[in-house]
Amino acid sequence: MTTQAVAQIADSGPRRPWATASFADTAETTPMEISALEAHVDRCNGSRGRMFRLQCAADAMIGFVAPRFVTTAVIVALVFGVASLLI
Repeated sequence: MTTQAVAQIADSGPRRPWATASFADTAETTPMEISALEAHVDRCNGSRGRMFRLQCAADAMIGFVAPRFVTTAVIVALVFGVASLLI
């Protein structure tokens, strides 16, 4: 595709900074959409079991340890080394 062809395609249509599905009307939330959102949120909140808090803590710990894996491994090795000397 040449530069001239790209320029013709770019200049052929009306210039709009964005496009919406509301077709120049104000976008309003329908009761059906609110009902579907409420059902989705209820399902998400219901999926939290007894272990949800533990899972969140494990995810946070993995997120902290993963980028610092080598440092964490060295610290764990030092702790085990010091513990083995004391015992």
